Amino acid sequence: MAKITGKRGTSTLVKNKDIELLGLESGRKPPQALDIEEAVLGALLLEPNAITEVMDLLIPECFYSEANRKIYEAIYSLAQNHRPVDIFTVSEELKKGGDLELVGGPYYLSQLSMRIGAAAHLDFHSKILIQKYIQRELISISNDIQKKSFDDSIPVDDLLDNTQQSIFDLADRNMRRETQSVKEVINEAIDDLQSFQERADGLSGVPSGYTGIDRITLGWQPSDLIIVAARPSVGKTAFVLTMARNMAVDHKVPVAFFSLEMSSKQLVKRLMISETGLPSDKIKGGKKLEDYEWQQLNDRLNSLSQAPLYIDDTPSLGINEFRSKARRLVASAGVKMIIIDYLQLMTGPVELRGMREQEVSAISRSLKATAKELNVPIISLSQLSRAVETRGGEKKPQLSDLRESGAIEQDADIVMFIHRPDYYGLTDDPTQIGLTEIIIAKHRNGATGDVKMRFRHSEVKFVDITDSAIGGPEQSAYGDSSLSESRMNVGSEEFDDANMNF
Repeated sequence: MAKITGKRGTSTLVKNKDIELLGLESGRKPPQALDIEEAVLGALLLEPNAITEVMDLLIPECFYSEANRKIYEAIYSLAQNHRPVDIFTVSEELKKGGDLELVGGPYYLSQLSMRIGAAAHLDFHSKILIQKYIQRELISISNDIQKKSFDDSIPVDDLLDNTQQSIFDLADRNMRRETQSVKEVINEAIDDLQSFQERADGLSGVPSGYTGIDRITLGWQPSDLIIVAARPSVGKTAFVLTMARNMAVDHKVPVAFFSLEMSSKQLVKRLMISETGLPSDKIKGGKKLEDYEWQQLNDRLNSLSQAPLYIDDTPSLGINEFRSKARRLVASAGVKMIIIDYLQLMTGPVELRGMREQEVSAISRSLKATAKELNVPIISLSQLSRAVETRGGEKKPQLSDLRESGAIEQDADIVMFIHRPDYYGLTDDPTQIGLTEIIIAKHRNGATGDVKMRFRHSEVKFVDITDSAIGGPEQSAYGDSSLSESRMNVGSEEFDDANMNF
């Protein structure tokens, strides 16, 4: 049976009156089943434990009649407080709220209990009430859309997003997963295991394209929220953009990249530099391309142009708009990975504006819920607080350094930090310049650890150091012979520790 949840505080009475007026205009009655409502209430009054079967399914709004809705609210309240449910207790509960006479008094309650002989069909009757409730909600949503469509002050894009969100929310309320037996879950787990065994790469999730990281994570797992955090200019955008390219071009995995900081054109130019190997000043238009360079550009961009990579550069992206777009991309384009650059630039619920910590917490929770709902991994970049720079020693980031909200650490399945000692001026050794640690500080379903990589300043790209993930000797881990290059080539002109954000 579908589980229904509703928004408390909404005036169901006002909503039903509006639906009645719409029904009168069309010559039709609003969707309702008063006889079924009475049958359900009668069963709940007749069988002491019947309420436990439906209290997590039915909400008061499922009852169209105001009197029946008040009675169910009383029954629901008694059950929540672990008090017995019968005609007498329900009558007293209604009397305390001043609703006893409104519902028809004790006589109506006694009539309800006599209209059904048993609670055998309670499940089936409850499904009917849920269906009628959904129909009424759809009418209400449609009426609201109609009214707003006549308002020229509402942008049409906002209207479309709100409409879609209302429909999705209603569908989500009606499609909650039911409890499964362990046997069913075991069978699903075995099916997953069999499919993993058939993979040649030995991974169980989406490959990142970074060898060391994949060895620890076994790929990005469906429904996981992955946080990649660092201070500004350390290389966050370059890191995930390379990853997106690797997944989309090399592994043909559809990827959605939400860039709140850089325009889509800027991101694509970085990718063009990566694919072609041409100087960044020529790709950016500062210098003319030679004929052979145009040929090189055309030859090497074919694979990138065919890659299933989708970029959205909407600024100040709202969380509801993000969820709506993510749903469409997963449904229409088969997206298997979503990347957000970056979390703190998103906007949360309107009611939380001005309360930054609560807003970021709401965004973080929503991202995790979206990852679980769509069953795809979501990678979100995040800023670190200045505390890491005031810390002594190696200045390695910690979970407590996550900026603005502890909810980020709590909601994330994986938290990774990008740590470059040369960024903090901790080394003068030329061989150590660009040496980077990817610190997996939290891994809900696996091991933690550090993965050594190298950041090449001249090209603004990360390079795998493959042996480091499995504890290889440090001297060989840093050697050029062990390097497997990532494909993010960005010219040196674009790198500036002082004022560039990556």
